[in-house]
Amino acid sequence: MSKVFPKVLERVVQNLARLPGLGEKSATRLALFLLGQPKEETQELAHSLLELVEKVRLCKRCFNFAEGEWCRFCLDPERNKSQICIVEDPAALSAIEESKAYKGLYHVLHGLLSPRDGLGPREIKIEALLERLEREPVEEILIALSPTVAGEATAAYLVECLKPYSVKVTRIACGIPMGMDIRYADQLTLKRALEARQRL
Repeated sequence: MSKVFPKVLERVVQNLARLPGLGEKSATRLALFLLGQPKEETQELAHSLLELVEKVRLCKRCFNFAEGEWCRFCLDPERNKSQICIVEDPAALSAIEESKAYKGLYHVLHGLLSPRDGLGPREIKIEALLERLEREPVEEILIALSPTVAGEATAAYLVECLKPYSVKVTRIACGIPMGMDIRYADQLTLKRALEARQRL
């Protein structure tokens, strides 16, 4: 990095450049933008970042992000407590919530099985899920993991783990997305779409 800017500004650029998707040029643009904003706005951003690391934690029940012991979904009396949707991370949970099609509870794994990356069953929240099933009256587990190699391996492992429990295990359908021309779908996508077909 060129030594054009004061050390304080260079430090901000270096810290911003560590964020995913930001290189040194983008980080420099962001830092200069922040420097040009009213002092109050930049202070509010700094304050919100401090609060983020001080107040946000993992829900003790489902491992979603929360400000207290439990997240907003676990605290919501309107949620269907007989259903648990298993997701990889809070971003996947957010995507499902935005669909407004699911009204049950969640369980966030915080990763997928990937021996190459050192992620086995103990490194993600599978044991905590099984402990939940021992104490909560759950009727259905919905596995909502991406159809990647790691997602498929994790889903298969979960199905095996859940066999001893008297719970219905379902999986979100995978197939051809809306607006896609069927002629351009790959073989695996077509196979999954045909397997998940519905009666009309």
